[in-house]
Amino acid sequence: MSSMSSENLQITLPNGDVLQMEPGSTAGDVAVAIGPGLAKAAIAAVIDGATVSLGEPIRTDAAIRVITAKDPEALPVLRHSAAHVLATAVREIQPGAAIGFGPAIDNGFYYDFDVEVPFTPEDLEVFETKMSEIVAEDQMFKRRRVNKEEARQLFSDDPLKLERLEEFRDDEVITVYENGPFLDLCKGPHVPSTGHLRHVKLLSAAGAYWRGDENRQMLQRIYGTAFQKKEEMEEYLLRLEEAKKRDHRLLAKELDLYSIKEEVGQGLVLWHPKGAIVRHTIEEYLKATLLAHDYELVYTPQIANEELYEISGHLEVFEDNMFPAMDDDGSRFRLKPMNCPHHFMIYSTQTRSYRDLPLRFAELGTCYRYERSGTLHGMLRVRCFTQDDAHIFVRPDQIGEEYDRLLDLTDELLKVFGYEYHIALSTRPDKAIGDPTVYDGATDTLRRVLEARGMDYVVDEGGGAFYGPKIDVNVVDAIGREWQGGTFQLDFLMPERFGLEYIGSDNQPHKAVVIHRTLLGSMERFVGGLIEHYRGAFPTWLAPEQVRLLPVSKQWVESTQSLADELLMAGIRVKVASRDTLGYRIRESETMKIPFMGVVGEREASDDTVAVRKRGAGKKQDVMGRSDFISMILRDIETKSISSPAI
Repeated sequence: MSSMSSENLQITLPNGDVLQMEPGSTAGDVAVAIGPGLAKAAIAAVIDGATVSLGEPIRTDAAIRVITAKDPEALPVLRHSAAHVLATAVREIQPGAAIGFGPAIDNGFYYDFDVEVPFTPEDLEVFETKMSEIVAEDQMFKRRRVNKEEARQLFSDDPLKLERLEEFRDDEVITVYENGPFLDLCKGPHVPSTGHLRHVKLLSAAGAYWRGDENRQMLQRIYGTAFQKKEEMEEYLLRLEEAKKRDHRLLAKELDLYSIKEEVGQGLVLWHPKGAIVRHTIEEYLKATLLAHDYELVYTPQIANEELYEISGHLEVFEDNMFPAMDDDGSRFRLKPMNCPHHFMIYSTQTRSYRDLPLRFAELGTCYRYERSGTLHGMLRVRCFTQDDAHIFVRPDQIGEEYDRLLDLTDELLKVFGYEYHIALSTRPDKAIGDPTVYDGATDTLRRVLEARGMDYVVDEGGGAFYGPKIDVNVVDAIGREWQGGTFQLDFLMPERFGLEYIGSDNQPHKAVVIHRTLLGSMERFVGGLIEHYRGAFPTWLAPEQVRLLPVSKQWVESTQSLADELLMAGIRVKVASRDTLGYRIRESETMKIPFMGVVGEREASDDTVAVRKRGAGKKQDVMGRSDFISMILRDIETKSISSPAI
């Protein structure tokens, strides 16, 4: 430790020790002062909660933690730095490329470029080779502070950066980062040098509108990823390959589940018969489960007077995501973007007693949102969707118990589909409406519910709805990816806006509390996710076609059809395939991922049996009595088995 001085900076370390540093010292200097081992391993630092580059000057007394490769904060820094190396490579090979933004994102990074010709896979290979050269050069990342006029001069040849600079105040201090010949407008942080980026891979290129505005020019976005260890990179790339095989858009085409046609419109799903069966089966199971848990089903129209959304506040904060108004004799109507205001109007039709609560209104309601064309993605991001929606009206003293019920019901449902899940608590966003103290008090209520159950959760700062905090359920699929699942939003604001009251035990009116909840999310997103989760091989209870029967030849068609009739009478979805060769029909059944095949030949017809092949069992087949065959399938359906037959 250095000698004490009133001019020295007081640097508090994670273990509570206080280090004396001279004014002007950097986070890197702190690492050196702690020890040579840490200085060598250091990647960045956290100063008073903010992640910064090691070259960041320390201006006041501060708490500092040095980040190494082992720390979770290191990976975003690594990936942001890799984005700069990508831009360096592109600029060296295509000097005229204008550069947009290059942030770290989940699982990687991207960078946007304004170029005349779209990038090809061959271009990415060239860029990646150049990136390897830049990494080998071990170029230092140097941070500079400049004023606005200096920045204009530095980026005089880049119109995208000049546009971004106009958003800064004239007196604002601007930071830029330099490595080798490349200079970028950037807040950082970055790793000390490019030599830290030993495991980087470019993945794809796609079009992206400048600043996400479809009225602006189309840029070329290159996606990539970076890891600390080679093994982590290889594991991730294997997961990517598996994800490609599970892409719901490709599988849905193979299995004839749904389509999206330009003539109908982007983001508008056409459910084919097989896809409709999957959806119908889920919806019927869900409705039966909800009725068993004391929900009441309602139906509401798909349009409403615009005034309804003025009352709710959606028109104020959500209009950009709503379709334009329709005029009718002086009234303006909107396609509904959500179901909640409609459910509030049903609640308001009667005087409610405290004894009536909780009151649970559930609806599989179709909603419409104007998602930008660049964000649409198969069934996962659409413009028309059917929401598994409910609104629960409770007294304040019932909140904890109701959230316990919701979490229990979520666990029950997701286990049926074979999902694990993670919990997130989402807090007040900047655009929140109403009293912040009420919002934060509601957040504390949800936190206590989770902690009382002993549940692990993460905090999503600023991720709450504009009217209240929420608990989000993120499901984990078969290859470890997280998907948006259910959400339970606590709302004290809408009861005020809509006058949602109940008469209490004191015979006085009180404001109800509303819980907005969805368990599965939209049917479109949920089914799309299931397709990828199961890789198209739906468990028997969900499979559009549960059994395919194959007569060995035409003379056994009648016997096969008789078995099909028995299966149909038992409520089993079955088809008879008699065209083409038996081998072709077997291969086709396997391609369509049908859970069970039943082959009927001379022996089976005479013995009243069937040769059964289970999906995933290869050529193995078991000969069994027809009644036993039907019983086996019904057991699979009734138990909602997800492990038999093999997935």
